[in-house]
Amino acid sequence: MGLIDFQKSVELLKQYGFPLLATKPAVSEKEALSVAKATGFPLVLKAFSPDILHRTEIGAVRTGIKDEKELKEAYKSISKFGQVLVQKEIEGTEISLGMKRDPQFGPVLMAGLGGIFIDVLKDVSFRVAPINGKEALEMLRSLKSWPIFQGYRGKKALNVQAIVSIIVKLSIFSLKEEGIREIDFNPVMADGNKAEIVDFKFLS
Repeated sequence: MGLIDFQKSVELLKQYGFPLLATKPAVSEKEALSVAKATGFPLVLKAFSPDILHRTEIGAVRTGIKDEKELKEAYKSISKFGQVLVQKEIEGTEISLGMKRDPQFGPVLMAGLGGIFIDVLKDVSFRVAPINGKEALEMLRSLKSWPIFQGYRGKKALNVQAIVSIIVKLSIFSLKEEGIREIDFNPVMADGNKAEIVDFKFLS
């Protein structure tokens, strides 16, 4: 089982119409600065490597980069881990979506709150593909954290339909791309307007 490289992963995401936060690889500090000028601050720098499963635990991701000086420092730190990816830092609620291919049942889809919450709260929902929009919505409704999706304590409700759309696409993708054994979208960043995949891994 191996991690599919960044460019092929992006091509697969685009092929199936997944909403992906603009992510640019930078092979040099100069290229990272060029992306920063086009994108604007604040930025996130992260490493993409088959040897890394959890970036935050080893310092292979840097958030809140607000100027060129911090960008240069972050690039030097991150580049030693592998390919450097540059993203605009966005706000929202972190959602986790994924798939694991079960020998008996086939693609099993997963949904829950993202980021560190997926490991801490263990609040996740599972369904066997294929599923439709109604079933994807039921996945989210079955979560203990469902009130967060609806808007909790004055916070704006998330665009649930945008999240449902990603789950349905994930179902279709999982059934067609049989060589993909595991998929991890964590986080998908959602707000009241949209949901975008910020971080992704495909294992074959």
